[in-house]
Amino acid sequence: MPAYVIVNVDVLDEEAALAYASVAQKSILSHGGRYLVAGSTPEPVEGTWDSSRFVVIEFPDMDRIREWYDSPEYRRAREIREGKVRVGMLFVEGAPPEGFSLPAQDPSGGPRAEPRPERGEGRPAPKSC
Repeated sequence: MPAYVIVNVDVLDEEAALAYASVAQKSILSHGGRYLVAGSTPEPVEGTWDSSRFVVIEFPDMDRIREWYDSPEYRRAREIREGKVRVGMLFVEGAPPEGFSLPAQDPSGGPRAEPRPERGEGRPAPKSC
């Protein structure tokens, strides 16, 4: 099943970002990845968004993502960007074409939830700051 790398990027040094992108792109393509989204100006419509760029990359599966991320080629790209390009990255498996399973519903039409234990019955007390 396809898997995806989702990346938020903040560029602190444009020259370093271009060098990083060049090396990273070659490593991605050589490991079977393909760019689905590479936008330099995301348009936030809900919530807050602090990144200046957003990237989504598709790989054949999660194993290929991990091989790419741990590869010497991508390790070099990470060294190039260090301290010059801030990256938030996550790996996620794709959904099957038929969609994903929704939680079971109770007869009233709402999601079925397990009751929360009362404090002292296996539920920890809240931590104070």
